[in-house]
Amino acid sequence: MTRILLVDDHELVRTGLEALLNAADGITVVGVAQSGEEAVNKVGNLVVDVVLMDINMPGIGGVEACRRILRHNSKVKIIALSVHNNGPIPQLLLKLGVMGFISKGSTLEEMIIAIRKVMSGKRYLCTEVANNLALQGMPDSLESPFAKLSQREAEVVTLILQGKTIQEMADMLMLSDKTVNTYRYRLYEKLQVKNDVELTRLAVKYGFIDAGLI
Repeated sequence: MTRILLVDDHELVRTGLEALLNAADGITVVGVAQSGEEAVNKVGNLVVDVVLMDINMPGIGGVEACRRILRHNSKVKIIALSVHNNGPIPQLLLKLGVMGFISKGSTLEEMIIAIRKVMSGKRYLCTEVANNLALQGMPDSLESPFAKLSQREAEVVTLILQGKTIQEMADMLMLSDKTVNTYRYRLYEKLQVKNDVELTRLAVKYGFIDAGLI
């Protein structure tokens, strides 16, 4: 029996997915969480095989939650769920050790296939993500400047776009204010932007964030 932790900040999504997954053969939902913080705590208190992680959530968000979970328990398999299938987020998550990435518009059948695939030790990427990652290596593709960022810099960008203050980012990432500021100005230099407004415009242009979310 594959034990699932379901993480999503929308109650209707959690309730619906929980019922559907519990009805599938060989799968049981052992816990649900509505935030990245709660997910990190529950992985520490429950026996979990696979975490289905919504990436776009308030608080520390799905990316940071994945990083914290895998840092403490590398055996847990994480499948990211997101409406954003392009941009640097899928590549960042794969570097973190996430085993799967599927669209929130995927069918239940594909979700179950992804769960069984990662349980067998293999990665699973939905078609759109796989194609986008393949195109990044093609000379004619428009490479996102966000691909230049380190894992930590990408995390800082995500928090900036969520409107977090320096102190909030420092607390979430367990860093000093000075270190967060260093990452902030380093990524400004790499992305060739001067402030958060220019950063947001660039993020929308390259699909790092949905224009409808700002």
